[in-house]
Amino acid sequence: MTQRVLDWIGQRLSAGLRVASATVLSAKGSVPGKPGAKLALTDVDDRYGTIGGAGLEMKVIERLVELLNSEVSGGEVITYGLNKGAKGYEVTALDSLCGGQVTLSLEVVEPMPHLLLMGGGHVAAAIADVCTNMGWDHSVQDTRETYAGAEAFPSAREHHANSVSEFFSDEDCDSIARFSNILLLGHDWSEDEERLASLLAIADPQRGRPQIGVIGSRSKWQAYAATCGEKGIEQSLIDSVQCPIGLAIGAESPEEIAIAVVGQIIADRKGVDPNNGSWRDTIS
Repeated sequence: MTQRVLDWIGQRLSAGLRVASATVLSAKGSVPGKPGAKLALTDVDDRYGTIGGAGLEMKVIERLVELLNSEVSGGEVITYGLNKGAKGYEVTALDSLCGGQVTLSLEVVEPMPHLLLMGGGHVAAAIADVCTNMGWDHSVQDTRETYAGAEAFPSAREHHANSVSEFFSDEDCDSIARFSNILLLGHDWSEDEERLASLLAIADPQRGRPQIGVIGSRSKWQAYAATCGEKGIEQSLIDSVQCPIGLAIGAESPEEIAIAVVGQIIADRKGVDPNNGSWRDTIS
């Protein structure tokens, strides 16, 4: 069962879903779940495994849902006393006739970033290198086979050498969410405009992913935004797109731009404002 639960968790993380899991660490007395029993669920109400069922499992599921909704990574260790009218400062009382005590580890696991680089030029290649060093996944799409193949991007998980319309013909709001971030880096402005409109047409704002970023100037963005508006795309979706992309560090070369872009993604993931300064700013 443990291997199946772990496989299930891995599949959900690969699909871009946050997963909360519970593992029985120790058990005393008559308890439904034995050490090693596992239960996992996602933020789309998908569940697998068991820690023994009954009231304990219901209580743990409630707590896992709370942890998922808090949007905070990490976990906790909690001990339940399974006695009717159980009391105590060291355990969480659970009104039960089972008797005994069970300690569980609860954890929320975030999917690793998976960047889709739409446009396989110099900046995309530099971002791919940073992703590889970070242990992040990346994939590439380009209308030119030379710029989307394994030779240009040897570490990419997916290679898509096809037209923009062909790529999106196989995508919907669920499948596209396997990517945490989609960066529009194309050599042809009209291709990026088509990519943006296609992405926003299938975007599900409730999912929170993928985050879309566009490289480009003010005038290019204004043209893209106007086109999307003319296509009937809601303004709130257009406003959610990041353009320009990357931290404002004066980046010029592809390598510098890659660092700026990945730095911004890290800051967004951790909920940190890079402009807030450091602890030294508080010293008087």
